[in-house]
Amino acid sequence: MTSLEELSNIASQVRRDILRMVTKAKSGHPGGSLSSTDILTALFFRVMDHDPATWTRQTAGQDAFLLSAGHLAPALYSVLARAGYFPVSELATLRDFGSRLQGHPSTEHELPGIILPSGSLGQGLSAAAGIALAKRLDGDPHRVFVLCGDGESEEGQIWEAAMFAAHQGLDRLVAMTDWNGQQIDGRVEDVAGLDALEEKWTAFGWNVVVADGHDFESILQAFGIACAAGNGKPTMILFKTEMGHGVDFMAGTHQWHGKAPSEEQCAAALAQLKETLGDY
Repeated sequence: MTSLEELSNIASQVRRDILRMVTKAKSGHPGGSLSSTDILTALFFRVMDHDPATWTRQTAGQDAFLLSAGHLAPALYSVLARAGYFPVSELATLRDFGSRLQGHPSTEHELPGIILPSGSLGQGLSAAAGIALAKRLDGDPHRVFVLCGDGESEEGQIWEAAMFAAHQGLDRLVAMTDWNGQQIDGRVEDVAGLDALEEKWTAFGWNVVVADGHDFESILQAFGIACAAGNGKPTMILFKTEMGHGVDFMAGTHQWHGKAPSEEQCAAALAQLKETLGDY
């Protein structure tokens, strides 16, 4: 079992990967990738039942993961590579022409670990609900995990999927929200004001867990509650996070939602993060 210290070390390396990938590509989304790093690290290295050696897009006999907020791809790519889905050296090809690591997850080149491409924001929860229903029909007891954003949750399709999942009693579906309070145009509360997010999901018939998305004990406790629910309801974990977490000049602002750092800024950011697994 991966220890809390090991999870912290992996997360530090993932953050280094994100910064180096986006800097080299000169484009990408570092802010949300950094805020979701600890969630994805805990999920892939401690929570999910998955095996890169036998993984298929059908995910039969394994837990499934979908990234609804597709612009967080740098974090997912790093976690997948560090978990053994493809060579870590391939991270250097982010956003290159013809690369398997496109700006948003794509299935065109059959990158291991990617079930569905991430299209317009809001679609991933619908797909996850469909996969969860398919697993139930197939007699596969494994879970489906999906990561959404709080800005993304302004999309109507999120709430249509929420109604469907609750109506179908998809209690093997575990959704997560990277609740960092920021989106491309500013603070979420200033753009559309989600307000009362916990109460909204509860009203839609979901189990709701609120956790600290940067504390591994809190993260693991939340996943434990979600996976033990089994009460005929899907579960939403609202992870309170900080945009750009881990880098002081990126933290807490939407300015780094979709902007690549310069070489000098990248070096300053990397100086704040411990190299633990070796840079690619």
